[in-house]
Amino acid sequence: VNVAKGDMVIKQGDDGDELYVVESGKYICTKVLPGKTDPVKLRYYSPGEAFGELCLLYNCPRAASIQALEEGVLYSLDRL
Repeated sequence: VNVAKGDMVIKQGDDGDELYVVESGKYICTKVLPGKTDPVKLRYYSPGEAFGELCLLYNCPRAASIQALEEGVLYSLDRL
């Protein structure tokens, strides 16, 4: 998956059935905590790391949001 700077790869609360592995680029993970409106920065992802596994394993809504900080490439793995 080719990703442009600013693309929202995962949005908190959305349904999800894919795990992403970072080939290139830098991504930020944020979460809006209960009772809050502004997202909290949780961590950054870089090449060799993966995200989105919770939805793939547990069939639950996305727990956080992931946004591309620069152009990059992701590999996606789904349940099928």
